[in-house]
Amino acid sequence: MSVAGATVQGMDNDRPSRLPPLHRREQDILALERRGFPGPGAKERAIREELGLAPVRYYQLLNALLDDERALAHDPVTVNRLRRVRETRRSER
Repeated sequence: MSVAGATVQGMDNDRPSRLPPLHRREQDILALERRGFPGPGAKERAIREELGLAPVRYYQLLNALLDDERALAHDPVTVNRLRRVRETRRSER
């Protein structure tokens, strides 16, 4: 598709090409965060069973991912939502 002489190929063109892709585990962490859970117990069980991580380690990795530009490029909706939640919790302290 051409718009005023520019070629539009897709949304991936917005993603900086110099960033390496996320590792599989990082993608899996973001995918798990996109899902809804009926309670914290169900989420902790999924973290252990699906990712093989202790919940504490999972949240450490997730927090680091929220500051990673690759994660933002991979899943901007989830990362921005989680950043807002994190900022709200920090400001409540």
